[in-house]
Amino acid sequence: MGSKSFLGTCFLFLVAFSLKTNAADFDIKKYGAKADGRTDDSQAINNAWRDACAAATPSTVVIAKGKYLVGPVRFGGPCKAAVSIRVEGTLQAPAEPEKLKSQDGWVVFQNVDKLSVFGGGTFDGQGKLAWSKNNCAKTGKCNSLPINIRLTGVTNSHIQHITSLNSKLFHMNVINCKHLTLEHITIDAPQESLNTDGIHIGRSSNINVTNANIKTGDDCVSIGDGSQQINVEKVICGPGHGISIGSLGRYHNEQPVEGVTVRNCTISNTSNGVRIKTWPASPNGVASNLHFEDIIMNNVKTTPVLIDQGYCPYGQCQARLPSKVKITNVSFKNIRGTSQDPVAVKLVCSKGIPCQNVQVADINLTYNGNKGTATSECANVKPTVSGKVNPQVCAKNVA
Repeated sequence: MGSKSFLGTCFLFLVAFSLKTNAADFDIKKYGAKADGRTDDSQAINNAWRDACAAATPSTVVIAKGKYLVGPVRFGGPCKAAVSIRVEGTLQAPAEPEKLKSQDGWVVFQNVDKLSVFGGGTFDGQGKLAWSKNNCAKTGKCNSLPINIRLTGVTNSHIQHITSLNSKLFHMNVINCKHLTLEHITIDAPQESLNTDGIHIGRSSNINVTNANIKTGDDCVSIGDGSQQINVEKVICGPGHGISIGSLGRYHNEQPVEGVTVRNCTISNTSNGVRIKTWPASPNGVASNLHFEDIIMNNVKTTPVLIDQGYCPYGQCQARLPSKVKITNVSFKNIRGTSQDPVAVKLVCSKGIPCQNVQVADINLTYNGNKGTATSECANVKPTVSGKVNPQVCAKNVA
């Protein structure tokens, strides 16, 4: 090696070493966190974040192993440089919903660029007491309970190797975010945990969800209005309500949904499979370029493949009026497995605005009950069907 090459290599090494040593750790225990599961450590976490966010060079907030009782925690930006949060321990919310009065969520990440959260730690929402207070099916109204992890205005960021446990409401809520990856996420709550969507995405773009294991009492992944370029893959879902786009069209001024791909997922022992759902009597809306492919269904209770433009879960809507959400460019490809419902495929589109350019290919869904064989139902849609398809789809389309 020549002297110039050697000096150049040494210079690059010194630069890299300098950058590494300039990165500061902000250990919450040095800010007074007790990690005894009894003392409120919220202030210590907030103070550590404040200093890390103000640092001129990349920094890391360290939450070491232990159990930290915390009230609402807000990781707010903008920060001067990239900030990482290494969560190795368990953050535990108060069990009583009354002790968490924040409308935004329990742990909130807001207006942060180049954020990294990792470490294998757990966010325990202790939601059991809250679930009984949120009987939406009877009241038609869902109480405003704290979300475990809320990400608002987070950009160019990576959340990985963390667990959300027993959230009081949604586990992770992604709103107004851009270029965000959620990877190796574990979400764990029992089937009876009401309204606990695993990962909800809304009004966000370029969001990637991959390698997630989700057990919960509502949708494993739900995608709301304004979602653009969303990729969901390698998700293991169940128990739960499957993976959903929507519901859409409940409110005025909803933004279009464009470019959603759900692929290479396994959905087991859930109440639903993959579905697109819009409310009847809705304002105008658009959902386009929606693709579901390479999905395994295991013992799904109700209709593994579903477009439902008359979604009305609590019976408190004008079901006779058609949805005005226009659904176009949809595909269901290579979906196989078993259904507890003889209607394995149901494509019920709006009579006001029928679905356009729907493709169905290589479907093999077997009914595992005693009421005959798997069937399909269709309305206001004329899909393109190709490959080997079981059950036969839209053979008796009701226009």
